[in-house]
Amino acid sequence: MPSSRLNKLTVAITMGDPAGIGPEVVLKALKDKEIQALANFIVVGNFRVLEKTAQLCKIRLQKHIALLDLGDLSKLVFGRGIPAYGRLSLECIKEGFRLIKTAKADALITAPVNKHTITRAGYFFQGHTEYLAKASRVSDFAMMLTGGALRVVLVTRHIALKKVAGTLSSQKIYQTIRLTAEGLRKCFGVLHPRIAVCGLNPHSGDEGVMGDEETRIIRPAIARAKRFAKIVGPLAADSLFYSARQGEFDAVVAMYHDQGLIPLKMLALHQGVNLTLGLPFVRTSPDHGTAYDIAGKNRANPGSMIEAIKLAVKIASRIKGKASRPCS
Repeated sequence: MPSSRLNKLTVAITMGDPAGIGPEVVLKALKDKEIQALANFIVVGNFRVLEKTAQLCKIRLQKHIALLDLGDLSKLVFGRGIPAYGRLSLECIKEGFRLIKTAKADALITAPVNKHTITRAGYFFQGHTEYLAKASRVSDFAMMLTGGALRVVLVTRHIALKKVAGTLSSQKIYQTIRLTAEGLRKCFGVLHPRIAVCGLNPHSGDEGVMGDEETRIIRPAIARAKRFAKIVGPLAADSLFYSARQGEFDAVVAMYHDQGLIPLKMLALHQGVNLTLGLPFVRTSPDHGTAYDIAGKNRANPGSMIEAIKLAVKIASRIKGKASRPCS
């Protein structure tokens, strides 16, 4: 192997749901010459799926990219949630994690999967973040979404809106703020983080008029976490993100999924990246789903996958050879 390849990081990329846009955005991203120069890549997936996707998208399979061929699919139907596809999706995730655990890869990037399809295959699956945290035996972890001028970290993730208030606790908010501060320092080199924390209710509760979660739960967490960083809040989310976009804050801690991700996706739909904080390795993913409606039609935008690769390589390069919890 040429010395130039030996000196590069090795990045594992799982192809995601075979019937979704994961294989397409992976191939389109790795077609980019700038991306090819960043690292050595191992695609964890199925050869037939990638071959058919390449034919549909008129992409030549890159000879310099290693493929870890898994599964045996007799047919591929794009846009369909089939249990066999869910089983293969999970197999790819397991193999990607194995590459990390055995130090054969320096970072892991995961293309989107369908939780329902994996569940139909007989496996309880909350999502990549929860699966990889459990496999790594990590209890404190969080999702940071980056895009454009925003970095957003979620206290709660994929739960029903009616359950958010009952799920929140001062301890959970405190842990999220702590992970955010440490992630900014170790992953992004922000030595003195400035973090804004959203309130839960409209107008951040208006001093209890529209809910007491701000005074009862959020403020105590902020007071406890102020030793980690400069923290302000709880602030009304409807105006907070404008200030964050203007550069007043290095990250925003949001109480629930849509509170944080609507502004981020509006500003950076095709550049958003999901970074898992708290894992003992670097893991990113594009900030979109399987998009069954456009799968197999050569319409998927690879921008988010490209940014996920760039960010993973950047962080892995920063922490390579350093402490074992790079993004915690």
